[in-house]
Amino acid sequence: MDTHWHHSLSLAFVEGLYSEYLRDPNAVEADWRAYFAAQGGAPASSPNLGPNFVARSIFNPPGGAAEHVESSAADIQDRADQLIRSYRVRGHLVAQIDPLGLPRPPHPELEPAFYGFGAQDLDRKVSARTFHGSGVETLRNVLERMRATYCRSIGVQYMHIDDLGLKRWLEERMEGTENRLKLSREQQVRIYEKLVDAVLFEEFVQKKFLGAKSFSLEGCESLIPLLDLALERAGEQKVDEIVIGMAHRGRLNVLANTLGKPAADIFREFEDTDPELHMGRGDVKYHKGFSSQFTTPSGQVVHLSLCFNPSHLEFVNPVALGRVRAKQDRFGDRFGERGVALLIHGDAAFAGEGIVQESLNLSELAPYRTGGTIHVVVNNQIGFTTSPCDSRSSTYCTDVAKMLQIPIFHVNGEDPEAVAQVIRLSLDFRKHFKRDVVIDMYGYRRRGHNEGDEPSFTDPRLYQAIAQRKPVAEAYLDHLLALGEITRGEAEAIAARRRAKLEEDLSRARSKGFVATKDSQGMYWKGYSGASEADVPRVATGVERAKLERLLGQLTHVPDGFRVHPKLERMLEQRREMQHGARALDWAAGEALALATLAVEGHRVRMTGQDAERGTFSHRHAVLHDYANGARHEIFAHLAPDQAPVYIRNSALSETAVLGFEYGYSLDYPEALVVWEAQFGDFANVAQPIIDQFIVSAEDKWNRLSGLVMLLPHGFEGQGPEHSSARLERFLTLAADENIQIVVPTTPAQMFHCLRRQLARAWRKPLIVMTPKSLLRHPKCVSPLEEFTTGKFQRFLPDVKRLDERGVQRVLLCSGKLYYELEEEREKRGSLEVAIVRVEQLYPIQNLDLEAALAPYAANAEVVWVQEEPENAGAWRFLVSRFGERIFGRKFRGISRRAAASPATGSPASHRIEQQTILERAFAPR
Repeated sequence: MDTHWHHSLSLAFVEGLYSEYLRDPNAVEADWRAYFAAQGGAPASSPNLGPNFVARSIFNPPGGAAEHVESSAADIQDRADQLIRSYRVRGHLVAQIDPLGLPRPPHPELEPAFYGFGAQDLDRKVSARTFHGSGVETLRNVLERMRATYCRSIGVQYMHIDDLGLKRWLEERMEGTENRLKLSREQQVRIYEKLVDAVLFEEFVQKKFLGAKSFSLEGCESLIPLLDLALERAGEQKVDEIVIGMAHRGRLNVLANTLGKPAADIFREFEDTDPELHMGRGDVKYHKGFSSQFTTPSGQVVHLSLCFNPSHLEFVNPVALGRVRAKQDRFGDRFGERGVALLIHGDAAFAGEGIVQESLNLSELAPYRTGGTIHVVVNNQIGFTTSPCDSRSSTYCTDVAKMLQIPIFHVNGEDPEAVAQVIRLSLDFRKHFKRDVVIDMYGYRRRGHNEGDEPSFTDPRLYQAIAQRKPVAEAYLDHLLALGEITRGEAEAIAARRRAKLEEDLSRARSKGFVATKDSQGMYWKGYSGASEADVPRVATGVERAKLERLLGQLTHVPDGFRVHPKLERMLEQRREMQHGARALDWAAGEALALATLAVEGHRVRMTGQDAERGTFSHRHAVLHDYANGARHEIFAHLAPDQAPVYIRNSALSETAVLGFEYGYSLDYPEALVVWEAQFGDFANVAQPIIDQFIVSAEDKWNRLSGLVMLLPHGFEGQGPEHSSARLERFLTLAADENIQIVVPTTPAQMFHCLRRQLARAWRKPLIVMTPKSLLRHPKCVSPLEEFTTGKFQRFLPDVKRLDERGVQRVLLCSGKLYYELEEEREKRGSLEVAIVRVEQLYPIQNLDLEAALAPYAANAEVVWVQEEPENAGAWRFLVSRFGERIFGRKFRGISRRAAASPATGSPASHRIEQQTILERAFAPR
């Protein structure tokens, strides 16, 4: 042990004892009393010896006394400090956090005997300088305070945090109060009222709608006062917006008692008397979201948004986070002061679903930072019928959160005042450190997974114990009655008023003329629609040439002294040639102009993906790096003084959480271009739950629009099964009721107009773009500047070759890079009787436009769909199911690879053979 530390600790310790000795010799132990008397006489005769005497005694002692002081005082203090530290590290392991009272084994490191202390040592005085209390206390008092702080109804995990200042901040607030919040009578009564609200709502639903699924909150009703306290504290901290994400357990209770959704609306949904309004659409009541203005008891107004959520537990997490970030960006809230995400989790899902880890990992990454999320785990101690021992390998369901430098509070849900302490501490921690915080609120699930389930089949002993539990509101009332803070009559009046209100709401819900509260997308969505595309005016998306030339020049500008990578100098020079009309624009330039023109028109652009800054295939280079010192230069940041931000950032290696985040962002920023780019389109299927449960179905289920853009590199180029296909067929299978747009642009100008069209129209649908790989540098995949100045995105591109249209015997329909291969093959063969029409928009497919594209050709010309994908993939089955064997009176057939379980071969040589076979079949005689 460091000698200086020993001396400084001993000095502080002995100074404290000596001060007590001067006041009263009997206040210190006999051996210390004798030592002080031997050094300086009786206290009365030595009133001015003070600290200097102590220092002399320790460092310049007569007869070896210092060795005695050092060996005894420092050793005792060292062992006491170890005991204090153990409570900080291990105290949570014996904390009384389980309301069912299941025993927790004692931990040897929390016993004084582990450190050599016996009963006779408990009244020894030790320094409390490392403990947030007074200077000197008895070991007994220290032990009692540590147990009160860390082993009652709150257990805390925070010693994994590396930041000493952060740990000391927590220790001061926990140990200084023994982890207890002093509540006024008004606060205690409000907690009781919220508990009564929660309990009575569940009881009422169970009685009035017998057997109906509601996913009751019973056993965890303290969630309602927790949320109420959270909103109150957030309001005091000047938070304007809170976005809540949660699963179905307790959702109806939260809707009614936290967000203020009229209970009559909820009861009407139970009645289900309006089936004609929901034919083929809508969702179950416990998946629905809601927004409201919440006024705290102190008068602060906070806007609340509860996200719509599917049954896929935890997948709403990144969606909620993206919504918060969008609100913060809109407000200019760089530090997360005004917008907060509050995520409510289940215990089994928090430990079991990988999306939890992915979302936690985003918390400290710049593109996804929101200033800290409040995580509340409603810990039922069961997952459907699965016990914790079968659902996780960790001690706690929250152990995954230890990947972050944040505290985790485990709290007994049947101690509402302990719940009050942790939610206040959590909000304060978030405000101070701008980090996540986790509350693990232990409760139980009084009923089965749903109200029709019998939980005692699989957990008979657990449910026998639960049956003996009284509701938490009753237990807390007993506590308040004992304190004299409320009378039995007052409590009965509170319950009576709430029961009467519920009965009144039910009568309204069952009345003949009842009209439910109208749902809306919110103020940011005024003027946007999800009508049929055929009814949406077509808009011109060209930009005047002078502006395009200026922007191309700005995109090549770098700061003075900035050393561009030698291999990128050529790219910048080519772009300058494009600016002056000396070179046609390639794909990267077309895309860059789309983003730049939108930005200077005032539209925010946000794009993330695993290699979004450079582009997977090294085409974008939105961020240049100084070749000598690595300094960054963002090419879109210097377009115009009043431009909107263009924020292009690399993402974590995650598809699900990142796509979910960007989808959430798009929900609260309809006027922005929000883009997620897959590294390869093949990897988008990792995020399939976000695609299935949110992106393609949210409008149908929840009446929620989104303008999210997904860029999915797609094309068969011999790179194997996982680097060829973005699974176009899956998106086409999911396409219905014009829920999404699916496009396969084949020229830079088409990409330019497509991206601009996404914001130019007031029509908002997710846009799925099958983007190219080899076409990024294909010499024929270019567009002259003139094609950017006029026109619009074309759903079908006619044949560029001048043909005798009436002499055409076959019209090839295709999309993507296969067009260029078909064109090359036709040139090689001189097949003037074959026309090639590109289908640039596969969905919604407009029949009138397709019919017009085929109209110039002879009525007996057959139409052949040609694709690279296997027969059971790509667009063929979608098209043939729509048009059958004849398309506008013409014979219709398809050419593809044979049906296959895997998208593509892993052999480049086999790929070339298969590709050539497709080309030969496309031009083979009938």
